Amino acid sequence: AALPERRRPGGGRPRYEVVRELGAEEVRWFYREDRKTWKPFIGYDSLRIELAYRALGPAGGPAEPREGEAAAVEPVCVRSGLYEVDVASAESYPVYWNQTEKIPVMRGQWFIDGTWQPLEEEESNLIEQEHLNRFKGQQLQESFDMEVSKPVDGKEAIHSLKLSRNHVDWHSVDEVYLYSDATTSKIARTVTQKLGFSKASSSGTRLHRGYVEEATLEDKPPQTSHIVFVVHGIGQKMDQGRIIKNTAMMRDTARKIEEKYFSNLATHVEFLPVEWRSKLTLDGDTVDSITPDKVRGLRDMLNSSAMDIMYYTSPLYRDELVKGLQQELNRLYTLFCSRNPEFEEKGGKVSIVSHSLGCVITYDIMTGWNPVRLYEQLLQKEEEELEDRWMSYEEQRLLEELYVTKQRLKEIEERLHELKASTVSKPPVLKFKVENFFCMGSPLAVFLALRGIRPGNSGSQDHILPRTICNRLLNIFHPTDPVAYRLEPLILKHYSNISPVQIHWYNTANPLPYEHMKPSFLNPTKEPTSVTDGESVSTVPSPTTSPVMVRRHYGESITNIGKASILGAASIGKGLGGMLFSRFGRSSTTTPQTLEPGKDGAEGDDKKATTVGTPPLSHSSSGFLEPIVELEHRIDFELREGLVESRYWSAVTSHTAYWSSLDIALFLLTFMYKHDQEDTGKSNLDAI
Repeated sequence: AALPERRRPGGGRPRYEVVRELGAEEVRWFYREDRKTWKPFIGYDSLRIELAYRALGPAGGPAEPREGEAAAVEPVCVRSGLYEVDVASAESYPVYWNQTEKIPVMRGQWFIDGTWQPLEEEESNLIEQEHLNRFKGQQLQESFDMEVSKPVDGKEAIHSLKLSRNHVDWHSVDEVYLYSDATTSKIARTVTQKLGFSKASSSGTRLHRGYVEEATLEDKPPQTSHIVFVVHGIGQKMDQGRIIKNTAMMRDTARKIEEKYFSNLATHVEFLPVEWRSKLTLDGDTVDSITPDKVRGLRDMLNSSAMDIMYYTSPLYRDELVKGLQQELNRLYTLFCSRNPEFEEKGGKVSIVSHSLGCVITYDIMTGWNPVRLYEQLLQKEEEELEDRWMSYEEQRLLEELYVTKQRLKEIEERLHELKASTVSKPPVLKFKVENFFCMGSPLAVFLALRGIRPGNSGSQDHILPRTICNRLLNIFHPTDPVAYRLEPLILKHYSNISPVQIHWYNTANPLPYEHMKPSFLNPTKEPTSVTDGESVSTVPSPTTSPVMVRRHYGESITNIGKASILGAASIGKGLGGMLFSRFGRSSTTTPQTLEPGKDGAEGDDKKATTVGTPPLSHSSSGFLEPIVELEHRIDFELREGLVESRYWSAVTSHTAYWSSLDIALFLLTFMYKHDQEDTGKSNLDAI
């Protein structure tokens, strides 16, 4: 049983050592989540926990913590500041969210060979005590630079210790084995010994004193330069801890991506769950009391999930939902800054990742949208309609009087508001500027469309979310997610016929940066029934005259695929392609270009006008041809479909499949590390 080489930071230790009490750097602390295996804390955390532990009892001694002194030792901040360890109770708990299950922590002194898992603390303490009593002051034959070559076979134990279900044999100072005293192992041991095998090799487990790697304060996590608030959607009432688990999945996948692609950067991105639903009372139990008993399970599931959408559209409860999320976001940010005072000083950034209905509530908080505004617009419209129709003199006089009174009321309200503003400065809705707002599986576009937002003529994100509020809006969705909708066609109508940007697979070699991708059409040609002189010569839609087009979708049904094939064949039969080329050929020498589905990734943030064939043309009212407006930055990003997954099954699962996706983790970090990467790798970008 050879000892693995021990890694000793700061040079090797003397070859021959004297047995002494374990140093704080040799002890390793562990934690266990979800009843899985024990995981070691990093050196920085373990060393600080051990020092706090020793502050409870006699210096250097593995004494039990004394009750009276428990309050004197402060909790130790661990795992990048997300958790704290209470050494006295040997428990760990999260700092930023509530968790019913405490996470046990354990002090490791003796470890199992190979796995380096710690022995249970009670047994470990007994073995350590016995080891010091018997061997303290004796020289060790163990070298940390070479493997122990002497076989233990045939050696008799020089010392033994009986435990409850096991016993430990010392064959030498540094050759210690643990044997199970269970009946089955006794039989096995007898059989193997009769066959000529030695006792040690037959059923013993080699133990090591002190962890394989010394704990150092240099082994610490990188500083957080960017925090991401992860906001849940509906259904949180049904499974209260779900957002915490989802955020943990996202954090773990992001860590893997950071190690693989961003290890050269000295900072890291931290993900914090925002659980806004459980604190809200809303209607109490009124909805439950009016729910019929038949198929109660299904009804309860709908009440706990879909009911949140109804609450949000209710004028009575909408404000409570908005306030709940707003307060939780501000609470988390304030708490994080109080524990990391250098975050704001060093220009730390904040992004938000929202899922489902959470996108709509987050959007409304950032923009300050309120249904009252919609009502005022409706009243204004009614007034304009009244002015247009015929009315009697008396009615006209009363309307004028009402108009003057309203104007006077408006002036008084404004003066009062100015007076209040001068005495009390109103705090901002959010205590931070949002750098990136990532929507995942978001119905936001539907809500905006139903609020009356229509496509404009400018390719700016400001049309739906001003850049002064949020620097960048990105809409991520799975092609078969039934809850997700596109945002780009709400800014420029013709983007309904331009496919969303394909998100790179995380293991793609040298992917093309998103900003360098060119738009590709979902349906590059349309089939007109007849072309008259008065109609536009352009078959490419424009912001002002976008026709309804046959669109290809990734989640389309078989009948739609068949119909698209027939239409495609018909358009080729009519020679429409040639007609299109001849028309475009008049105004440019560029070779016309249609959809290239084989290209890796489809499009990206391209501020310059990209050409599909020639620069896209539209027919203006004056009769001149004008170039089509393009988006400053692309907003819609689509996950690539799996090659074997069923579309109908993925329609059920895709809405919740974002959390553990490595593709999404890489996508998020690519945008959040953008500025850091530009500083460290401009030469790479130039090469691309």
